[in-house]
Amino acid sequence: MTQMERRYGYGVMLVVVGGLFLSTSGILLRNLETASGWQVLFYRGFTFSLTLFLLLLLRYRSNIGPAFRAVGKPGLWAALVLGLGSICYIFAILWTTVANAVFIIGAAPLATAFVAWLVLGERTSRFGVLAMLVSLAGIGLMFADGLLEGRWLGNIAALGVVASFVVFLLIIRDKRGTDMLPATCLSGIVMGGVAAFFVESFTISNHDLVIAITMGCLQFGIGFWCFTVAARYIMASEVALFSLTESILGPVWVWIGVGEQPSLLTLAGSLVVLVSVSAYCINGIRAERKLIADYRRLDPD
Repeated sequence: MTQMERRYGYGVMLVVVGGLFLSTSGILLRNLETASGWQVLFYRGFTFSLTLFLLLLLRYRSNIGPAFRAVGKPGLWAALVLGLGSICYIFAILWTTVANAVFIIGAAPLATAFVAWLVLGERTSRFGVLAMLVSLAGIGLMFADGLLEGRWLGNIAALGVVASFVVFLLIIRDKRGTDMLPATCLSGIVMGGVAAFFVESFTISNHDLVIAITMGCLQFGIGFWCFTVAARYIMASEVALFSLTESILGPVWVWIGVGEQPSLLTLAGSLVVLVSVSAYCINGIRAERKLIADYRRLDPD
């Protein structure tokens, strides 16, 4: 096995492992005893920031200060947006079924491409536009289910996650040569800081505290770190494709663990979104590989 193959395999493994960690959010939240969403966000946010800070400290050591300063004002805006999106993420899962939440959020790659095409004028293929429209139809089915079941606020919160992800990527697009993981680290402080204003009591049961800390350190902290590192070894389209393990496994865990079964409308909408995003990512992978192959032919050195 060549070094390139090993690096590619390592990248894929990181995304799958990251998706596995992130997929546990639903089952963890469904096992809360009495803690509110704001209480979970408070402890989750600060433990997430602490986890990423320790990982960054291991990487940068004495250069940790310059690493944070390098993100600049765009990094601060990115931290704010990502922190607010993380708040929406928790309430999306609390207010609707896990399947509804994660598959709406899973459409983020298509939403990003759509905004880049609509607002920034970036070129996209007809196939990409078709995938966006089909995915929108799937989200529409899940919204219809939310309206019928009285869980439409959760779907709105899930769209808030998608919007934050899109804005986050647009903010950092001009900082591609800079490690933006410090900005992600700061987003946890935003998450916990906002939650602190709404928490009625910081006292929660040991059971719920363990869940909140687990979500900050492992579920979100390690999961997001895996995705970030994986992007160094595999293409962005491949990260998006393999990260669908989060969307697939999330509803499975709550179905096995607490018997939460998605409705037929949700299943139909989820399938439409899954197929659309998968097809879009596979098409993107083929296009990127063709560009790489063409570049190597023109410049073999």
